[in-house]
Amino acid sequence: MSTIPTPYRTINPATGELLEEFPTLTDAGIEDALAIATAAQKEWAVRPVNERTRIVAAVGALFAKNAERLGAIATTEMGKSLADAIGEVEFCRDIFGYYATEGAALLADQEVAVPGAKAFIQRLPIGAVLGVMPWNFPYYQVARFAAPNLVAGNAVILKHSESCPRAAMAIAELMCEAGVPEGVYVNVFATHDQVAQIIADPRVQGVSLTGSERAGAEVAAVAGRNLKKVVLELGGSDPYIVLDTEDVRASAKAAWRTRLYNAGQACNSNKRMIVMSDIYDEFVAAIVEEAQGLEPGDPTDLTDGTFPPMTSRAGAEQLVNQIQDAVAKGATLHVGGTIVDRPGAYFRPAVLTGVTAAMRAYHEELFGPVAVVYRVSSDEEAILLANDTQYGLGGAVFSGDPSRATEVADALEVGMTNVNTAAGEGASLPFGGVKRSGFGRELGPLGVDEFINKRLHYIQGD
Repeated sequence: MSTIPTPYRTINPATGELLEEFPTLTDAGIEDALAIATAAQKEWAVRPVNERTRIVAAVGALFAKNAERLGAIATTEMGKSLADAIGEVEFCRDIFGYYATEGAALLADQEVAVPGAKAFIQRLPIGAVLGVMPWNFPYYQVARFAAPNLVAGNAVILKHSESCPRAAMAIAELMCEAGVPEGVYVNVFATHDQVAQIIADPRVQGVSLTGSERAGAEVAAVAGRNLKKVVLELGGSDPYIVLDTEDVRASAKAAWRTRLYNAGQACNSNKRMIVMSDIYDEFVAAIVEEAQGLEPGDPTDLTDGTFPPMTSRAGAEQLVNQIQDAVAKGATLHVGGTIVDRPGAYFRPAVLTGVTAAMRAYHEELFGPVAVVYRVSSDEEAILLANDTQYGLGGAVFSGDPSRATEVADALEVGMTNVNTAAGEGASLPFGGVKRSGFGRELGPLGVDEFINKRLHYIQGD
């Protein structure tokens, strides 16, 4: 991993202004964090599950109570529109609430029928676990990792993105206010090298990362060398297949708005729109019309006809490079695709067609507001194109015939399929992918199962 410490910085992506810097922990500070988490977890694990769920419920309530304040922090640090940021915080309330309500049942002993004996699968905590979390959803990503692990009785060591330190500190403060014991949730401003040290430490039992493929490969390599459980939620290039529609313009508008959510910076965004040939031309024309005339907006008060900044100038520059490669090799850029000539990280939303396998845009994730639209002539062709990717996070299929859409969705090589909706979302619905999109699941009943000891308890005799 990198040997260069990266200071934690709050940079307003709307202005490019550096607002605040935070030092990384010393190695002694990392040792203190590991020691306190290890000790606190042992006490936390023996508390009755109903005590843990009560505190987790309090965390969720505090997220809701502080939604506007927390949302404003996210808007300042990563450029998310204030309305979307507040919505993200409120979703955290639902996640903590789900595990508070369902935790006891999810962790209950599971009886296994065995002649002449009694056998149970017990779900027990494993210790301290590390979460390496990204900037694009600074609260939601933490919630879906922390909530099930806290209920399960694990201690959470949280290494957040270097670009959202204020959000990281705000979460830690909420945990304390809710009654999470000191050491059960520990925020660490760690360097990449220190992350590797934490994973390798025998007191840490597992690591979950949400981020890039490169970061996932590095974390998985360290975890593998040290025989640690790892969960990875990485990139995506989700297919969004439109088989037929009674209203092409409305379908295009819905697809475009889905693509613009969070400035296109979502792993399960609809990055590849695959449209049947009989409606393709009208669909592209409609989506281009939606994209035209958009101007940079204020993320604290985003209005119709405006767009928020991306989180970083570097991310915008990466998109420009990917688009330029595609255009140089024959793709058509209909609108947008440039960085606005002003401070900050404003990238004009783009529509790209004619992308082929010779282009980076075909194979790489486009992590920003770029809609790539493909033409296909049959359901079989749509499936082949949808699956011709290294990624396998989610996918959506739209049709007036639900059985047709379901048949196509069933053929997708992804971790999540959706019929006639961009994405099924909810605290009870597991999230995760296959192929290079990672492995393991978060949220729902599967989320709590990742970092627990599923211990067999066997008693001979009736």
